[in-house]
Amino acid sequence: MNAREKVFRPQWNSFSEKGPVATCRFARQEGDGILIFKRKILECAGRAKRRRRFGFSFDRFPSSVDPRQRRATLAAALQILALSMAMMFLPSCFKRTASSVTPSNELHEVTDEAGRRVMVPRKIERAVSLAPNLTEIVFAVGAGDRLVGRTRYCDYPAEAKAVAEIGDTMTPSIERIIALKPQVVLISTASQLEVFTRQLNDQHIAVYVTNPQSLDNVFRSIQSLGDMFGESARAAKLVAELTGRADAVNSAIKETKPVKVFYQVSGSPLYTIGRDAYLTDLVRRAGGVSVTADVATAFPRFSDEAALAARPEAIILPTGGSMGEANSTVASALKNSPAVLSNRVYKINDDHLSRPGPRLVDGLEEMARALHPEAFK
Repeated sequence: MNAREKVFRPQWNSFSEKGPVATCRFARQEGDGILIFKRKILECAGRAKRRRRFGFSFDRFPSSVDPRQRRATLAAALQILALSMAMMFLPSCFKRTASSVTPSNELHEVTDEAGRRVMVPRKIERAVSLAPNLTEIVFAVGAGDRLVGRTRYCDYPAEAKAVAEIGDTMTPSIERIIALKPQVVLISTASQLEVFTRQLNDQHIAVYVTNPQSLDNVFRSIQSLGDMFGESARAAKLVAELTGRADAVNSAIKETKPVKVFYQVSGSPLYTIGRDAYLTDLVRRAGGVSVTADVATAFPRFSDEAALAARPEAIILPTGGSMGEANSTVASALKNSPAVLSNRVYKINDDHLSRPGPRLVDGLEEMARALHPEAFK
């Protein structure tokens, strides 16, 4: 029995074959399809020798049949024909109606941090994160149970490790993402956007981009994601707590003299932070001033000559977290800098600095205490 028969069979079984009631049997034969009404059976058969068009042929009832019985039989047959034709359209109509009224499928427009207008469900139940900071935010606002995919670097909080892995941050498996059937995919920067958007859009999967360039932008990302997942109150509470801690740091270091800082993203090759990096804002909030604050882009490669000429008073090495021992040594070009000569090289957990999420405030506090220990006694 095929799917259509399964749908229609209960309807036919509701009619009894006893008495002068027509029943229906469909048959596929050569010739034109002519519906023939008989006393008890409405047959579909090919009548090639008869009229070459779709029409009705009424066989003569025996004279012994009561006229009222004939009319009843014919009326029942016509009812069955009308019912069968109506039911052919019923499944598609029902499907459209059901999908249009299901709350979880209702879409609304939001604007992501790349300025793109994105249509997302009002009730998000399945999401994929392509960055560790976004995974942390989703869990922090109370929506971790709706995360169905994450990168191999998304290791915090511990519950995130139970979520299906879809590859690394820059080269995730599109096939795995599509197989997870997410309603939205979260991307950390616009640099990832071009690679994924076209393929995901073809699957009707929304792509939402965050691109924070300051601590305030990170707070805004937390609130925006909280709103999108229907966790506005919890996100607002978290942002208020984080803002309070950041304000406390500002109060503590407001009377101190800014320290010239070189932030080493990696030592070989030498990369640092530039004008568009949220970390440049974090250094300022911690009581420092980045010696590369005016360099274009967010994470520029820096020459040895420029690093030596910068003469930083302190060097920040993000290391020891997910990076392990990587980036734990000062670049050779900075070996004779004032920072190294005065023993002002500070190692700070890279997970607290490289992930613009809730723990970025931990990094702010650690950096401020390193640069201005006197302010926190």
